[in-house]
Amino acid sequence: MSTVETKPNLDQPDAFYADLLAAHEGLSKAESDAFNARLILLMANQIGDHGKLCDLLEAARAR
Repeated sequence: MSTVETKPNLDQPDAFYADLLAAHEGLSKAESDAFNARLILLMANQIGDHGKLCDLLEAARAR
C-alpha cells in the first residue's frame, strides 16, 4: 500500500462537517445512505487514480 494521508488535511474541517450534516438533514436512512454513496463516487471521480482509490479502500478497512 502506498502512503495514505491520515493526518488532518482539510482547509476548514468544522465547516465541512457542518455542511455534511446539513446535507443529510431531512433525509431518511435510505436516502442518507444513497447520498453517501453518490458523494463517495463523486469524490472517487475527483481522485481518479484507481491505485490510489484501492489504497484508500484498504486504509479505511484497516481502521
